[in-house]
Amino acid sequence: MSFHFKGSTQVSVIMPPSFPWILLLALSFLALMLQKSGKSLIRLQFFSLMIQEMRAVIVIIVEFIEGQFEEWCIADEQTPDDELQRAMDWACGKGGADCSKIQLNQPCYMPNTIRDHASYAFNNYYQKFKHRGATCYFNSAALITDLDPSQHSCKFEYLP
Repeated sequence: MSFHFKGSTQVSVIMPPSFPWILLLALSFLALMLQKSGKSLIRLQFFSLMIQEMRAVIVIIVEFIEGQFEEWCIADEQTPDDELQRAMDWACGKGGADCSKIQLNQPCYMPNTIRDHASYAFNNYYQKFKHRGATCYFNSAALITDLDPSQHSCKFEYLP
């Protein structure tokens, strides 16, 4: 079974006629409980059940649930400050990111480092434009994380 978290993956399970149907019921119940709990990373939907040549074919669609995998775009720790500065200048300028919160006396000014400011700018740009095809690349100066980089009063937004 493979999972692809950007879209859907269709998985077929072929079973002989002697398949223990109680197991199918248990799997159905488990899928329902995972879906209702809201804690699951995937939602299982039983798409169809077909009998073909004495075999049952269950087609399961494994689908990414928007909002379950939160991701932020941050500065790569391996990137030199001068490259981060250039990428941040682009993000805050032509890129259209709102960098007002990393200005003096604003909630994300501290810590006052290029890396922290670049992370905020990269994430703001990424969240704002990801649904229009924007990426978290910035000439290899940034990367995606699933750990919320927010600190104290500086909240990095996440948009599903």
